[in-house]
Amino acid sequence: MRRVSPAMIHTYFEYITTQYPAQTAHDMLLVSLHGPTRGQPWTTAAARGVLRRSATRVEIGRVVPHAFRHSFATAVLDAARGNAVIARDAGGWASAATVEQVYGHVDVHDPVFTAALEQVWGTQP
Repeated sequence: MRRVSPAMIHTYFEYITTQYPAQTAHDMLLVSLHGPTRGQPWTTAAARGVLRRSATRVEIGRVVPHAFRHSFATAVLDAARGNAVIARDAGGWASAATVEQVYGHVDVHDPVFTAALEQVWGTQP
């Protein structure tokens, strides 16, 4: 699964700051801006369609909504130096163990990881 690119984040930020209606009758963040459903919350299909078109526009390949959750979890884990409890609380997961199992990835550039491999294998990868 691809991480969400800075271009995708920029596109989302631009939408939120320039096109999102200031007043809505609900607390939904993503709403239709045109057509018969104007002002109504997006459907799942609408969100996927916007991501698909945006990803095509910036040529980054396939992006699915869940990629944002993965990217968020990975970024929080990195910032928290692998503390799954902090990531659990930030992302609303029920279990720190789940966060660790699903989102905890080894940083192959981490000197501690490299030293551990060198110790086990006798050479640097």
